[in-house]
Amino acid sequence: MSKQLATSIVKTLRQSGFHAYLVGGCVRDLLLHREPKDYDVATSATPPQVMDLFPETYAVGAQFGVVLVPPRAVSDVELTGESGQGGAVEVATFRSDIGYSDGRHPDQVRFSIDPRKDVARRDFTINGMLLDPLTGEVLDYVGGRDDLNSGILRTIGDPDRRFAEDKLRMLRAVRFAARFEYEIEAATFASMQKLAHQIAVVSRERARDELTRMLTEGHGRRAFRLLDESGLLPHVLPEISAMKGVEQPPQFHPEGDVFVHTLMLLDNLPQPCSLTLAWGALLHDVGKPATFRVAPDRIRFDNHVEVGEKIAGEICKRLRFSADDEEQILALVGNHMRFGHVSRMKESTLKKFLRMPRFEEHMALHRADSLASHRQLSTYEFLREKLKEIPPEIMSPNPLVNGDDLIAAGHAPGPRFKEILGAVEDAQLEGRLSSREEALEFVRREFPVELTRWS
Repeated sequence: MSKQLATSIVKTLRQSGFHAYLVGGCVRDLLLHREPKDYDVATSATPPQVMDLFPETYAVGAQFGVVLVPPRAVSDVELTGESGQGGAVEVATFRSDIGYSDGRHPDQVRFSIDPRKDVARRDFTINGMLLDPLTGEVLDYVGGRDDLNSGILRTIGDPDRRFAEDKLRMLRAVRFAARFEYEIEAATFASMQKLAHQIAVVSRERARDELTRMLTEGHGRRAFRLLDESGLLPHVLPEISAMKGVEQPPQFHPEGDVFVHTLMLLDNLPQPCSLTLAWGALLHDVGKPATFRVAPDRIRFDNHVEVGEKIAGEICKRLRFSADDEEQILALVGNHMRFGHVSRMKESTLKKFLRMPRFEEHMALHRADSLASHRQLSTYEFLREKLKEIPPEIMSPNPLVNGDDLIAAGHAPGPRFKEILGAVEDAQLEGRLSSREEALEFVRREFPVELTRWS
């Protein structure tokens, strides 16, 4: 749909006397025989001219020459259920940028009718090609096709200037190099190393989003190696950089230090991978550097889970994750060591463990953690069988009694209610109670009213 829409937009612009091409990542992906996530069009038409040609457009960045054209704005494109801005195409006027005082956005833009000026301001050669969707002709003024074929990531023009214009491009360089398994050209990489400390000017949300893409696109290990080698890692995630050189007991972690283990774990995440699982995996051992000690018997990390939860929470707040995402990330960090105790858990404890929200992510983290260390999956397989064996109504049965029942039995409302109801639920999960009558008798026997009142 988006390609059909983009092609129709190009055709309409051409028929109205303007230059227009597909541009950027969609051209790169089409040449790599990948399906683009979205399509962008570059044109000599100004934003007002684009908006005159296409009704119901969105001027999302008119000061930068950017207009969003939705499917319903193009008459010869058959709608397939998209509404609002879904499936829309970004149409940008050819331009050159003047000044980047904030290190992120141009201070001034100058519209142009020359596509060469437009591509000269873009980030990397592989993203700087133009494609005529009507003829298939590729316009390459920056050597992008050669770099695409050679597996090279290179800035367009002077790398110091490109990164000074937009510091986020340093993180994008890492992401693209990792995603496509390309080498970063030497001058480009040297510039990243020189300017890495300036990444701090990028908004935390922007940095978070780039890091999330690195973690969820299937090449997290290589991405974080490049972040480390480029010098960016201590500035975007110093807590991960602190893992380097933190030794682990070889009998449990023959693979190496905490940093090596974490990066190996990223290789074993399922694809596709959710944001929360990816960040939970990255941060699962973030408490180890602060808790490292050499005991007489072996290296230990006392309370590293609790410390890790605290540090992970600080990172989530710093990067402005949503409350829901933070809750799940901290749950993954806080529960990853419990898998080592499942064989000794009471039936009630095991069932409560298995019914944690989004438990499939806990399982995926445990599996990846195991493969990145001792490579034993017996616990993982044991829990998979338990999940198959235990039906939902047994895993999470309806409560046999509630607070009203306790009040009717003579108990005064208060903190003890939670203890009583928890004990009833445990007995129910362990198969010792199966009816309301049995539960009430259990409460009368185990929690006499007079003792409850006395307490």
